[in-house]
Amino acid sequence: MRTLELFRLATGHVRALALAVTATLVASGLGLLQPQLVREAVDAAATSSVPWQLLVAMAALFAVQASVDGVGLFLLERTGERVVLGVRRRLVARLLRLRMKEFDEHRVGDLMSRVGTDTTVLREVVSTASVQLITGTLTGVGTVVLMLLIDPVLFGWVLTTVVVAAVVVYSLVGRLRVAGEQMQRGVGDMTADLERALGALRTVRACRAEEREEELIGRRAEQACAAGIRAARITSVMSPAVELAMRGSLLVVLLVGGARVARDAASVGDLMAFLLYATYLVIPFTSVLQGIGLLQKGMGALGRVAEVQSLPVEDDSGAAVPERTGITLEFRDVWFRYRDRPVLRGVSFTVEPRSHVALAGLSGAGKSTLFSLIERFYEPDSGAVLANGTDLRNFSTNDWRGRIALVDQDCPVLNGTLRDNLRYSMPNASDCDLHEVLELANLDELVARLPEGLDTPLGERGRALSGGERQRIALARALLTRPELLLLDEPTAHLDPVNERALHRAITRAAQECALLVIAHRLSTIREADRIVVLHAGEVLAQGTHDELLAINDFYGSLTAGDFVENSKSFDAEISPGWR
Repeated sequence: MRTLELFRLATGHVRALALAVTATLVASGLGLLQPQLVREAVDAAATSSVPWQLLVAMAALFAVQASVDGVGLFLLERTGERVVLGVRRRLVARLLRLRMKEFDEHRVGDLMSRVGTDTTVLREVVSTASVQLITGTLTGVGTVVLMLLIDPVLFGWVLTTVVVAAVVVYSLVGRLRVAGEQMQRGVGDMTADLERALGALRTVRACRAEEREEELIGRRAEQACAAGIRAARITSVMSPAVELAMRGSLLVVLLVGGARVARDAASVGDLMAFLLYATYLVIPFTSVLQGIGLLQKGMGALGRVAEVQSLPVEDDSGAAVPERTGITLEFRDVWFRYRDRPVLRGVSFTVEPRSHVALAGLSGAGKSTLFSLIERFYEPDSGAVLANGTDLRNFSTNDWRGRIALVDQDCPVLNGTLRDNLRYSMPNASDCDLHEVLELANLDELVARLPEGLDTPLGERGRALSGGERQRIALARALLTRPELLLLDEPTAHLDPVNERALHRAITRAAQECALLVIAHRLSTIREADRIVVLHAGEVLAQGTHDELLAINDFYGSLTAGDFVENSKSFDAEISPGWR
């Protein structure tokens, strides 16, 4: 079954593969004619001179074979690249659309290795192994037939040595597949650990953890190496067995064939032709052996690729969000757990159009989880998140996300220019639109300072920028889409007082156009909200304005005074890292 799946990868490339196989077979057929011409030349030389026409025919045969073989090889390589391109595009499309919880359960580096390393193995299977198996088998059969026609007795001796090698190869094929799959998984684990370390390289160096990371990644590399050595050990038994069989067959041909020529049971020309065919038999036999080895490695790679293809993706089959003058967002008795850890417990609150609502609470209260549910990265276990009275699960995910915008606390900046980053959410935005959001996010000074203005490359993850600059770029990118609901996660976390005041002005102006839902810890940000939702341990404790909450809720008063930091530790221990 898995073998059929491997060859299904070539769907859409059957014509090119067929042409490549045909060219390879024609080249092999031309090669099989050469010993016949050699036999004629040797037999002719025994009685007279070798005809010049025969020599010309041999030279032409060599030239045509080389040309046809080159065409076949090019077609194979081109088809292999196109096949792996199709597989990689399908994998990338799948990975970009996986449900978020799949990334919680699978390592990103390992998933990335399946797009790179594993698909490369599949390319070798489709473009090389398939043709090696087909052409090697057919060429081998043709060679055997011609050897039988020349001298059946001599062929019987050769067959004995070949069968011994075939038995050895067959007994080791299954173990080679297992070792190949283990090696692929080891490489995937190593890539995942390396990606994790390089992605947090500043933290690694600040914590002086280079040697620990080197040791961890080195262990992964050793595991891959051990699996590779096991595969090499198996191959080291298979290859000599084949080589000994081939050498043994040649010795048999020389000894038995020479004796038959001495007894006039065969001619010298027959012996030369048979000897050439015995030599040629090494090529198809080796091709079949290599094809089987690649096929077994491809089984492991295909299993890893198929595993990604089987992971569930987001469902975008819902209806479009109705056009209105604003979005009323409502959480209605929402419960949610991450694996076996409860995060939200019966959360209910409402965000009216063009209102400004702040979420306040200790770390681990569930604030960022609310944002994840609004963005539909996850779905509630029970209860519902509603937009204008309709459950979000009834809407198209893509359409819903087009009506809202998120400024994440990490405020990622992508590799590219400032213009690329701003237009990432709206590729067709005009320069006028860009300058409007740049002014709104107080980024005019940054643009004027950059050597190439909007077309200045920002580097990998925007590391040349300050945290505040990255945050304001993320805000400008979100505002460019003119969302009906803007989600801000810690918008002032990386800002100095000057830029914080500028951001507050931007937030005030944005609130005139859309609803704002803000995760805030700073009192200055919280007090600006029309309404504050106080969360603790995944529950809503109270709602109201800043002054109202100070009057009715002691927890809120202690929270704004900073007295509850120590009390948060016991709850933080119960929540998975990265969840608030």
